[in-house]
This record gives sequence, C-alpha cells and structure tokens, in this order.
Amino acid sequence: MSVVFVAASLLPTPFGVFTMHGFLDQDTGKEHVALTLGQLDDGAPVLGRLHSECLTGDALFSLRCDCGFQLEAALRAIADEGRGVLLYLRQEGRGIGLLNKIRAYALQDAGADTVEANERLGFGADMRDYAICLPMLEHLGVASIRLMTNNPRKVKALEGFGIRIAERRPLQVGRNPHNQRYLLTKAGKLGHMLGELHQGEAREG
Repeated sequence: MSVVFVAASLLPTPFGVFTMHGFLDQDTGKEHVALTLGQLDDGAPVLGRLHSECLTGDALFSLRCDCGFQLEAALRAIADEGRGVLLYLRQEGRGIGLLNKIRAYALQDAGADTVEANERLGFGADMRDYAICLPMLEHLGVASIRLMTNNPRKVKALEGFGIRIAERRPLQVGRNPHNQRYLLTKAGKLGHMLGELHQGEAREG
C-alpha cells in the first residue's frame, strides 16, 4: 500500500486548534486526514479514534446513525486531554460509497437492516480496510493507542499491524429512536460492544 503524507496545517475547531495532516492513498486516489493535538511520538499511549467518513452523520446531522455524535465526542475527548489523534478515513458507508449508501438506506426504509441492505446490494457487511491507518500512524510516531471505539474489528486490525492497544475506551453516544435498530444490528450482527445492547437487546436485531 502506498499512502504518502502530503501537507499539514492548523485547523481551529470549536474544541481546540488541531493540526490537520493530509495523506494520499496512491493506489485508490482517496485522500485521508489525521487530526492531532499535542506530542504523539514520545512513546506514551495516545488517545485516538479511527473514524470512517459519514457525510450524512458528520455533516448533515443525520440521526440514522451515531457517527456524527461519535466524531464530536472523540474530538472533544482529545481536546480535553490536550493530546491525541483522530484518523478521518474516506470509507463512506462502511466502504460502499455514498451513492450505494443511499441505495442501502432506501432498502432500510423498506424494512431491511443495515447488514441486509449492504448484502442485497452485493457488498459485504463491512468493506472497510484499516491497512491505510498504519502508514498514517507511523508518520505521526504513534506506536501505542488508547482507542475510542465500540468495534472489535478495529482493535484486531491495529493489533495485526503491530500497533499496541493500551486501552479500548467505549464511545457510546447519540442513541435515539431513529438509530435504535441500526445500533441493535451493529451489536447483534457486527459484534459492536454497546453495553446493554451488546449483552441483551442485540438478540432482537
């Protein structure tokens, strides 16, 4: 995989002034971003998140998912600590792209859950590839991470690349009537660790 660093700049946000690092995946042409705060290359575990692009949730305030809520909570947590990293990965719709995501939403409107919708379109339940994270984290000097996630697949992927997971921190925010079934399906079919949803109610999904 050929992921190369392109440039960095300051990015003022409501939570703090981050440094934004731009990366290009030369194999796919996709552009990815890392937002960082503080010194990351001192060997101490870094608070971090791998966040896949969700235009509907991150920018359009959708309540169908919890993505926008997780993005805000992660950036706020990093700012509160004064040190951390968020990788913003261009993998919309768990890797199927924006237009296919809209097609999947239409199937969900007709009764399918989020996994069934992807599969009916001919995709896997989760098409994301976290290999792009390794060169980004290496460039930033991150060898150990306190990962904010509910997704065990992210933990397994980073560990497989040699990144030490010092801690998994749950990120359970944004639950509402519009995403209840979505969260149940993530817990029940994708193994996301969502507290009581993961333990019990997920069986309903």
